[in-house]
Amino acid sequence: MRLYILVVLVWNRFVFCCYGYDKRQARVKGWRLSEKSLLTMTYLLGGVGAYLGALVFHHKTKKWYFQLSWMLGIIMLLLVSYYLWRMTNEWKIHF
Repeated sequence: MRLYILVVLVWNRFVFCCYGYDKRQARVKGWRLSEKSLLTMTYLLGGVGAYLGALVFHHKTKKWYFQLSWMLGIIMLLLVSYYLWRMTNEWKIHF
């Protein structure tokens, strides 16, 4: 479970940085990440990093499908985390 938490933290930090990078590239008219890539990262348990990145960098905040993807990404993260927590604690005997 500790490894899972570490991986999720690193992944969400990476997604956060991707939102910052894309916003910077948008300002300087450089090469940008596709919306599909940002959305995919969000759905793959990166909802928290994407949401925080959007708030901090004011990036993609007006697009309804990004707002929906952040919430779905966070819900997916919570569901997977709960499932893994239940699986690791299912067979332990608590006194």
